[in-house]
Amino acid sequence: LYLPGCELSSKISHYTFRGEEDDDCEHNLSLCSISLGEGVRDEYNVVEVTARNHANEDITVPIATLKLSCQTMVNLNNFVIEPPVTFRLKSGSGPVLLSGEVIVVPLDMDSKEEEDEDDSDEEEEEDLTPIKPANKKLRK
Repeated sequence: LYLPGCELSSKISHYTFRGEEDDDCEHNLSLCSISLGEGVRDEYNVVEVTARNHANEDITVPIATLKLSCQTMVNLNNFVIEPPVTFRLKSGSGPVLLSGEVIVVPLDMDSKEEEDEDDSDEEEEEDLTPIKPANKKLRK
């Protein structure tokens, strides 16, 4: 886990996060927040992201529209995106600050967790005792 960040402005309008090439781990970007930086003008600043969809095609969508007089920050609640991902300041002059964290997950850990879950399911099934029907006597 490490914390990346970037600043988008009229001078540097885009940033691409590629992650690291690693056969044993998966690197995902978890976005925390996007906020206006110091010295920003009162104009709309639109940040868009380009990433891959489920069909492995590039898709571009706006993720934040910020303005000094009404909304200076948006919390993305750890929105996870798989690299490569490109952020671009579509409109406005910024500066706009993006913060997040990179989550590194070992690939073999996924299969190990699944095995552990399967084992615990089997143990739970073994611990269960069958339900016996209640003996009811009819009243006369």
